[in-house]
Amino acid sequence: MNNRLKVLRAERDWSQADLAERLGVSRQTVNALETGRYDPSLPLAFRIARVFAQPIEAIFIDTEQGPAA
Repeated sequence: MNNRLKVLRAERDWSQADLAERLGVSRQTVNALETGRYDPSLPLAFRIARVFAQPIEAIFIDTEQGPAA
């Protein structure tokens, strides 16, 4: 799953540590999220959406979508 975390964080001039503190996770978790090595749990995805005041779908992009029905 791709995401826009790095872009959104940069727009706010936040470091990975800044975002981690706002989310209640480690800086390493933020790095893993940004690089696509870790997909967030649903509760964490909702926290991320709240921090950025955007819907989850505007932050996370499903790369495994099948063809449209």
